[in-house]
Amino acid sequence: MFTRTAFTITVNPKIPHRLKRLEELANNLWYSWDRATRTLFSRLDPHLWEAVGHNPKAFLKRVDESVLIKATKDRVFLATYNSILSTYDSYHDASAVPINEELDLQDQIAYFCFEFGFHESLPIYSGGLGILAGDHCKAASDLHLPFVAIGLLYRQGYFSQTIDSLGNQQVAYTISDFDDLPVTPVLREDGSSLQITVPLPQRDITIKVWQAKIGHVTLFLLDTDLLENSPQDRYITHNLYGGDKVMRIEQEIILGMGGVRVLQALGIKPTIWHINEGHAAFMILERIYALVQQGLDFASALESVAVNTVFTTHTAVPAGHDHFDANLIQTYFDSFYRHLNITREEFMALGHAPGSPDFNMTALAIHGSRTHNGVSKIHGDVSANICRDLWPQIEPEENPISYITNGVHVPTFLAQEWSDLFDRYLGHEWRNKMCDTDYWSSIDAIPDHLFWSVRQSLKSQMFYGIRSRISEQNSRNRGSEAHLDRLLKFVDPINPNILTLGFARRFATYKRAALLFDNLDWLRNIIFDQDRPVLLLFAGKAHPADVPGQDLIRRISQIASLPEFEGRLLLIEGYDLRLARRLVAGVDVWLNNPIYPLEASGTSGMKAGINGAINLSVLDGWWGEGYDGKNGWAIKPGPEDMEGTLRDQEEGRALYEILQDQVIPLYYDYGKLGYSPNWVKMAKHSMISLLPRYNATRMVDEYVTKFYRPASRKGMLYVANDFAAAKNVAAWKTKIKHAWQGITLRRLDTPCERVHFNEALNFKVAANLNGLSPEDVVIELLICRQFKTTKLCNFKHFKFEFTGTQDSHEHSFELKLIPELCGKQEYFIRIYPYHSLLSHPLEMGLMVWL
Repeated sequence: MFTRTAFTITVNPKIPHRLKRLEELANNLWYSWDRATRTLFSRLDPHLWEAVGHNPKAFLKRVDESVLIKATKDRVFLATYNSILSTYDSYHDASAVPINEELDLQDQIAYFCFEFGFHESLPIYSGGLGILAGDHCKAASDLHLPFVAIGLLYRQGYFSQTIDSLGNQQVAYTISDFDDLPVTPVLREDGSSLQITVPLPQRDITIKVWQAKIGHVTLFLLDTDLLENSPQDRYITHNLYGGDKVMRIEQEIILGMGGVRVLQALGIKPTIWHINEGHAAFMILERIYALVQQGLDFASALESVAVNTVFTTHTAVPAGHDHFDANLIQTYFDSFYRHLNITREEFMALGHAPGSPDFNMTALAIHGSRTHNGVSKIHGDVSANICRDLWPQIEPEENPISYITNGVHVPTFLAQEWSDLFDRYLGHEWRNKMCDTDYWSSIDAIPDHLFWSVRQSLKSQMFYGIRSRISEQNSRNRGSEAHLDRLLKFVDPINPNILTLGFARRFATYKRAALLFDNLDWLRNIIFDQDRPVLLLFAGKAHPADVPGQDLIRRISQIASLPEFEGRLLLIEGYDLRLARRLVAGVDVWLNNPIYPLEASGTSGMKAGINGAINLSVLDGWWGEGYDGKNGWAIKPGPEDMEGTLRDQEEGRALYEILQDQVIPLYYDYGKLGYSPNWVKMAKHSMISLLPRYNATRMVDEYVTKFYRPASRKGMLYVANDFAAAKNVAAWKTKIKHAWQGITLRRLDTPCERVHFNEALNFKVAANLNGLSPEDVVIELLICRQFKTTKLCNFKHFKFEFTGTQDSHEHSFELKLIPELCGKQEYFIRIYPYHSLLSHPLEMGLMVWL
């Protein structure tokens, strides 16, 4: 025996000058939605391209130099390369002006998020939140918005998944080599790496700043894995969604407070600050701190910060909002709130949510912003209800939480085959008509047989990919070749004429992945018809700490192993962005059956819909507004108070009935054409109705119009003249809070129960304003026809006018009103504080009803 030492050496090719800009292409995530660029790299060495996980930067470090030299002499390759560079340069033309012209030249948007999902080559995402954030950045780039993003650069990122022969999820983590990722260090003018520090208890953390290019957008990523830090602190940015509460609070401090310091160090001065989920809400504290250091009082600084801050929540259950024990907050912010010149109680109030002693990050985000939204209409209502206690005296439907429904980045998720077909039949301008509903009706003009041909081609490609994955899975689990043949007997890429249903997402219990298997006897009757077979594809990950989610994977695996389901139900391991793109483009029907109303939005169904798949979903999240009765199938959710098992049975029955009575007969209504014309008709209508409404361009446009522009204008107004408006509003709110408990209303007129049409009513009230002036309040009458389920949004509002002083304590207000409608009507009278500088008229959450 002898010992020996292994040494390693890395040999990188020299990129020929003729191909030098391949490095530029590899360092801009524009390639994540430009398939031609990814194909260019793949053509050089397909096997290496697969081996490096479709990562252009890692590919260029490993490709054989002779391959590159050969490519310099390949006229076809060079022509493609030049064409891609031309497209790339045109897209990145620095002289291009924002497509959305509502922002001013001085505007700058800063977008903070805990994870970003652009492409599998940058593994700093886990699921829907990250993919949504990535699509937001891509659409901002397409629109040429002044936009930067802030995130964390995770050394380990999220896990990769395998599933063993017993259905157990096996978790594996990969340590990223940052040199292989499409990121580069941010450099100072002297060429040194930009580093900042953030204070944590008893020490300062040094943070290195990296950047990733996403088209026109720059994403700055924060990294604590530096020799200057202790081993414990180097680990802070190691894991995405890993560690305990201490790790989480330190990550969120680095993201929020460190992110603000990065922008300050770079001289970037945002006029709009967007917090995407509550993880980044500590940025509010850092911004307040900077203003207090300039001499502004805390209350005025809070108003100045909040007025141009946008907060988006993606969580549909109270338990999903981040919160930290009060003692933990005290440990990390004991000295900090003293620098703000406020008490511990005032500081804790920023994160106070009624009913809990913890410091709630959603509460902080709401207290520190003036624009708040959910991510679908249903979710906006759910969020308003969850957060109702933050505006205690007003009804949830009137509180300031609004909504903007999510969208998906079409160039990323639309299959290339559709792009080619659209170029042929719609014209190349379709890329600039993303939100034009009339334009997209032209899809109807595409010949049915060509439409169906694309659908089948995409299914065939999906089948090839699935065969590869299932083969690898079977081999690793030591399955026989005969067993593999049985698994893949319906996955036929040559003849993909089998109705294929897909379900792929995170295996959280509320998503009910196993609802389809609630009644196996019924399911057997539905899918075992030899003349009308059905293939079920399932994929997804469960969080390593989510035992019930892993149990779902195990149960589906066990059902898939039953002899009669073998080959008809496939559980595909390793769910990632690449597999997701294949599935949403290839399946015929996309399943989604969450417990209503827990699906905040969901975007996988949008991705499937724009690719001609048809959605079959519970009317929750985006589908609650996307379903029009002709573009898919809907499961009406049972009452929210229905017992869980009974609700599952009712909605499972609806799912079975839709499959056996509508989906399967429609798909197999072939006739002599070899495809179902009515299925094609529904698939076309799905694309026509969904693509222009549920794309990320529409989403970001809405953010600009509804939130970004108003926030920017108010922000500039608040800082003008030495923060005069911010000081004004802060002082006014303090006055209101002190006086409001003594506010009362009483009627001076005698209520009239019956009048004739066109006859005027005269209302008169007296208000004890407890020291406030009439200009500080609005008194209004709300009136509407009387119905059993009338909502406040159905009422018309009429404002009372101040008419004088009753006595030293009361002011009188009057309203003359001619009812516009006949019939029985109900009305209410109320008072609430009002200031013209508020972002939302009811943002204080105070109201008294007569």
